[in-house]
Amino acid sequence: MLPTTTSKGRGAARSAPPLFGPYLRRIVKWQQMDIEYTFWQMVHLCTSPKVVYQHTKYHKQTKNQWARDDPAFVVILILFLVFATSAYCAAFGESAAHAALTITSVVFVHFLFAGLILATLCWFLTNSYLREEPNSHVVEQRVEWLYAFDVHCNSFFPAFIILYVLQYFLSPLLIAHGFFPALLSNLLFMVAISYYHYLNFLGYDVLPFLDRTTFFLYPIGLVIILSPLMILIGFNPTRYFLSLYFS
Repeated sequence: MLPTTTSKGRGAARSAPPLFGPYLRRIVKWQQMDIEYTFWQMVHLCTSPKVVYQHTKYHKQTKNQWARDDPAFVVILILFLVFATSAYCAAFGESAAHAALTITSVVFVHFLFAGLILATLCWFLTNSYLREEPNSHVVEQRVEWLYAFDVHCNSFFPAFIILYVLQYFLSPLLIAHGFFPALLSNLLFMVAISYYHYLNFLGYDVLPFLDRTTFFLYPIGLVIILSPLMILIGFNPTRYFLSLYFS
């Protein structure tokens, strides 16, 4: 008999349970969120990110989906963003109305809107250009959009630690004029952006049906080239981005 795996796989893909319904419903049900596992992931994304994506393989084996079915990571990350942005607003003495506007902008524009755009772009690129050609004996697999958003959130968290938390404590030094503040600021941004793209690469490299995932490492080369140029011209990214929100 001729193999019929591919057609079954396509049927299974059509009949797969929707990911967004249960995911969104659990946002308002705090008791159903696995907070402890979320903090474990956050710590290991900064120290041993490959371990986190090894657990992603286990999740696929047990839940039959790559994406998280628990919104705890997103909820806690948003809370961290609110607290961190509030600290900046308090430190730079802005009004309550301005603080509310800044917090809203950071959460909904910097994190959610930018995340939706980046996740959709990576989802499109991986499914359109990076998938291995399936043969008749292998079930066709595609990157879930929600998984692409998970990868963005995972990559965003260490960048948040560097550019929101660490930068906050170093801000008295970083906002000063001179070569050394510009050097240190550019190094912080270089590390944060490079690590973001490295985690992005790990997130897609773990998927066995993708090929040429080193594509996601290419932006790191651009960052390494541009950072010395920014230092030489005296550009201070900390001063620049803080000036967009605070006088």
